[in-house]
Order: sequence, then C-alpha cells, then structure tokens
Amino acid sequence: MRPARAEDLPEIVAMLADDPLGATREDLDDPAPYRRAFDAIEADPHQHLVVADADGTVVGTLQLTVIPGLSRKGASRALIEAVRVHSGHRGDGLGAAMIGWAVDEARRQDCSLVQLTSDATREDAHRFYERLGFTASHVGFKLTL
Repeated sequence: MRPARAEDLPEIVAMLADDPLGATREDLDDPAPYRRAFDAIEADPHQHLVVADADGTVVGTLQLTVIPGLSRKGASRALIEAVRVHSGHRGDGLGAAMIGWAVDEARRQDCSLVQLTSDATREDAHRFYERLGFTASHVGFKLTL
C-alpha cells in the first residue's frame, strides 16, 4: 500500500467504473473532476487515498477518512470508502490485506472505531466485510444533491 499519486488516477477511476454501479456513475473520458477531487483529498491531512501497488501496477484502491468527533467521549473514527480491487486480482486476498492496512492505520491514527458503507445490492461485499469482523449495525441513508 502506498499513497495514491496523480498519475494513478486513470487506473483508480477505471477500477471505480468496473462494476454495474460504477459504470453508471463514472466518466472515463473526463479526467478534470477526478483531478479536482484528488487535489482536495491530497490537501486534507484527514484523507488517505491509497493504492495497492504490485510491481508498479495499481491493483487496488481505497480511501480512509479520519473523522474527529465529540461522541464516544471525543473519539475519532475512520471511514473506509471506495474499496476496489482490479478484476484480475480478486479472490487472492488483496482486498483483505487492504482492509487490514486501513484498520491498522486507523489504530495508528488513534481512532476508536472503523466504519464503512456498502451499497445494499453488493451482497458479496457484505459477506466479505462480515468475514473480516465488521457487523451490519446501522441503516444508512443518502440524499443525492
């Protein structure tokens, strides 16, 4: 795992688009919004956009956000988002290693909780997270703006 670099963006966006949900949300032909988002992420010390690098090839990505808070006696929590593994590397333990990295980094950042959301249709992902010790403890809501 290493911090993502701007030159990794095409590979990251391709992984985000490489599933039925992502295919409807991402635009591989317009890099500008991804570059703006990358610059904002890179400038924020609470954001950790990382990639799994296999001999110079980006094969996975996730974003870890550290959220300071007042609840739980002023505890910080970590939010894992946009977990993707390149289709050619699924099933070989890379996803578990990436989540392990994120949990370890959350501990290092003194977080008391790690949370993530997963689209309700991603049943395979739900089983994956449960195997790693996550529990489906909350109901999430979104409002598209």
